[in-house]
Amino acid sequence: MFNNILVVCIGNICRSPMAEALLKACAPAGVHISSAGIGALVGEPADPISVQLMQDRGIDITAHRARQLTTEMVQQAELILVMEETHMQHIHSLSPTACGKVHCLGKWGGKGIPDPYKKSPEYFASILIPIEQGVDAWAAKLWKR
Repeated sequence: MFNNILVVCIGNICRSPMAEALLKACAPAGVHISSAGIGALVGEPADPISVQLMQDRGIDITAHRARQLTTEMVQQAELILVMEETHMQHIHSLSPTACGKVHCLGKWGGKGIPDPYKKSPEYFASILIPIEQGVDAWAAKLWKR
């Protein structure tokens, strides 16, 4: 079982905080799940639309603050879930030894998850669907849900 999972997007205020929260909601006790951004808006809270979408699901992400992805985070994580292929490539260039542990969140859905930053609430909601599908697929594989 993976005990340290890292979720990565670009700014760490939209997609990865939602995926992190959804994974935490279904992970067994003792599994550490965090998120970071390739070009994080360091210290910023989750986007208000992300906060609202999670609140609609009974999950509070108001305490989230964006963090910049570091080599140390990559090395410590046992599994890294990204939103797009370009994120995977960035992590591989940052830490070539991470190749086997970096995967797309939407791996079994066959597609990347586009960035909803500065888009409409409806667009955010449409992006949450593949995030939820990806989380469900990974949770089923990792924790036999």
